[in-house]
Amino acid sequence: MGVVLHWFLPTNGDSSTDLSLGNAVGSAGSRVTASGGAERAPSIGYIGQIARSAEQLGFTGALTPTSSWCEDAWVITAGLTQVTSTFRFLVAARPGLMSPTVAAHMAATYQRISGGRLLLNIVTGGDDAEQRRFGDHLSKAGRYARAGEFLHVFRELWEGGSVDFTGEHYDIRDARIIPAPVRPEIYLGGSSPAALDVAAAYADVYLTWGEPPAAVAEKIEQVRRRAKETGRELRFGIRLHVIARDTAAEAWAQADRLLDGLDEAAIARAQEIQRASGSEGQRRMTALHGGRTDALEVSPNLWAGVGLVRGGAGTALVGSHEEVADRIAEYHDLGIDEFILSGYPHLEEAYRVGEGVIPVLRTRGLLDSPRSLEV
Repeated sequence: MGVVLHWFLPTNGDSSTDLSLGNAVGSAGSRVTASGGAERAPSIGYIGQIARSAEQLGFTGALTPTSSWCEDAWVITAGLTQVTSTFRFLVAARPGLMSPTVAAHMAATYQRISGGRLLLNIVTGGDDAEQRRFGDHLSKAGRYARAGEFLHVFRELWEGGSVDFTGEHYDIRDARIIPAPVRPEIYLGGSSPAALDVAAAYADVYLTWGEPPAAVAEKIEQVRRRAKETGRELRFGIRLHVIARDTAAEAWAQADRLLDGLDEAAIARAQEIQRASGSEGQRRMTALHGGRTDALEVSPNLWAGVGLVRGGAGTALVGSHEEVADRIAEYHDLGIDEFILSGYPHLEEAYRVGEGVIPVLRTRGLLDSPRSLEV
């Protein structure tokens, strides 16, 4: 298959300035405040503007995050289905914060009101402090074990019959939903062995953050081998930021401007938080730069500067439109079909990618048409 492109919806607020990466990504957390203030608040109007623009530009859908510092992904994207037509929403959801029966019920309703446009990104949680805010005190291993049980029940419910399940984390009797015609596809990421096992057993798409191609190829092989052992096949996706311009010089100049806006104290604070994370994926992201600012191109056109102050996905493709397309093609050759991209600010950068990179991919015959909706 060809490349499927998704964008990102910044439901913690966005920035109208590109003067500093710190302002752009908010190293201290959310720009959502009690008074609703933000440089660009994540209102349904603004986030809807991003979603509609991405849809018109040729993106298939968009990822919406989950955390205590952003708006609820289920609620805001359900609203956005009413201001878009075919755009899909990759909703980040945390097993354990609701029962699999409730999640399946919500997903079925979502599919009916949206015309089958829900995708689910299962997030087990990599930060213990963040999980405790939601009353979740399981260990990392426990969270992955629970995620496996959650997805087992979720899939069974979609078959339309009565489901009984007794496990370590769930005891469910005679559970039923009215399933929609199309079950939302399951996306799941993670770098630990437990994450790879759960993805291999239950995911439709395994997601990785933007590591150098050799590291990504190794992950793909591990997941593919595990999936084969259970008689399954799945697709692969990658999460990356993008700084694409007409020329490579312009793109790297923009990366330099973002970097120039950071101070050592902001980097030190962010690195301290990242080192405390229990996420193997976060450890791998942090290891790409080690907090240094003098060796951030960790692979051709792959820049680790975002990760200096932003947790999670911390790398960006930087270069001309043609170079960014080259790197997308390189990852695609490894087996990556789906690309979840973003840029700061998200509205303007969607246009840069949509009007600069997407035409190159189309010319090369790499861009897949959005999959038709089955309702």
